[in-house]
Amino acid sequence: MTTNNWAHFEQAEPELAEAVRTRFGQYAHHVLATLRKDGSPRVSGLNTTFRGGELWLGMMPGSMKALDLRRDPRFALHTNPGADEAMPDGDVRISGRAVEILDPPELHRFAEESGEPPHPSHLFRVELAEVVHTGIDGDDLVVRVWTPADGLRTIRRGNDDEPAREA
Repeated sequence: MTTNNWAHFEQAEPELAEAVRTRFGQYAHHVLATLRKDGSPRVSGLNTTFRGGELWLGMMPGSMKALDLRRDPRFALHTNPGADEAMPDGDVRISGRAVEILDPPELHRFAEESGEPPHPSHLFRVELAEVVHTGIDGDDLVVRVWTPADGLRTIRRGNDDEPAREA
């Protein structure tokens, strides 16, 4: 297990982890950014799941996003903003590295735990580099940023054009 997995983040910042997980749970589909062969970005839809202290990314076999991650595991993941312009539960972005799981018994166990029959797919475990939750508190924009190295920072910006400040 890595020290930058979901379980580590959840242990370090349980309140923020719960807010992030709740936000991902509001919709089935989210947005994944990967890097193409030429280094340009690719944005794709994606389902995510939290299980066993890990954040997982599953993809159809041979999908371009999976091939991108095999070549360069860096990614950014953004929660579905939904239809409510106010986004009362905030906005979430996660970046890191995706580690493909290739071990057949582990893939079979993952499929069994999901209650679905095993089928061809790509499965990636997330190593977190950064988790960002942006929300509104009164008239302030509040950005909470967590990294494995630096822990949690909170940045507040008022609605009156004052510079952002660390809280």
